[in-house]
Amino acid sequence: MYSKVMGNWFSRTTEVACTATAPFRFRPATGPAHGFLSGSWQANGKAIRYRLFVPTPRGSEPPALLVMLHGCGQDATDFALGTGMNELAEQAGFLVLYPEQSRYANWNSCWNWFEEANQERGQGEPALVVALTSKIIDDHAVDRRHVSIAGLSAGAAMALIIGRSYPDIFSAIGCHSGMPHGSATSGLGAMTTMRHGGAVPACAGGPCTTSVPVIVFHGDDDATVHRSNGDDIVRQSIQSYLSARPSGCRGVMQMRETGQKRGREFTRSVHTSRSGTVVAEHWLVHGTGHAWSGGDRRAANMDANGPDASREMLRFFRDRHAL
Repeated sequence: MYSKVMGNWFSRTTEVACTATAPFRFRPATGPAHGFLSGSWQANGKAIRYRLFVPTPRGSEPPALLVMLHGCGQDATDFALGTGMNELAEQAGFLVLYPEQSRYANWNSCWNWFEEANQERGQGEPALVVALTSKIIDDHAVDRRHVSIAGLSAGAAMALIIGRSYPDIFSAIGCHSGMPHGSATSGLGAMTTMRHGGAVPACAGGPCTTSVPVIVFHGDDDATVHRSNGDDIVRQSIQSYLSARPSGCRGVMQMRETGQKRGREFTRSVHTSRSGTVVAEHWLVHGTGHAWSGGDRRAANMDANGPDASREMLRFFRDRHAL
């Protein structure tokens, strides 16, 4: 079921038991019919600027869509450069939407993942991003079965909140150096979670009635967001998956692999149900700090060494039918 990627599978264990919108104004992206476009969206006095990559037209098949949320101190253009996602999108023929946080909402352009108002469906920043996503889906005739969301750091935390809160829209989630859903409800709590990890509610934001598969990347030398947060995201995803299935729940299997890519060793763990459904995939990149693995150093918070997180996330999304 799994292929070797410059590494070796070395264990298989059983783990984790069962636990029991408003009118808007929209300025569409401007420019030619394809390329890296700019636009803005506004509702209830709040606005989001965005960049949208539209690949060169090919055939009549409806395109997939990936939503990418930048980290603190970044913007959409910088994040696109660092991750190289536009180049991959051109090759594969999918759209990439980069919502951009306003400095009016956060002085360092961070998504406010730690505020309770932004942790549930139908309100706050998640509702803004989802409304924009829905508009792009409609305007570009996106295949609604093939929509995923990913992010870095604060963007990863927000991507997790949005993906988990809107499983009817997103088929898969990518989190790089992020924090679990509901792990903080204040600025002080956010700092504690980032530095040490913390208590993680399995069903943050509402009852566990469904789950969305997640791929997690984290560096074990991350001094900004402690590596335990990656473990906690995976654990939260597994618990949500099991809680959404009240009958016949007998645990989740883990397959682990070690290897090396671009000068960095890694440990990759894949968690599946006994029927083979992938619930979570976790890449712990050894020696990497708070940076996107395999990224472009011309952009902020990128590490050119290590596994290519962008390619691995796209592979995960395609396997989950999100791209």
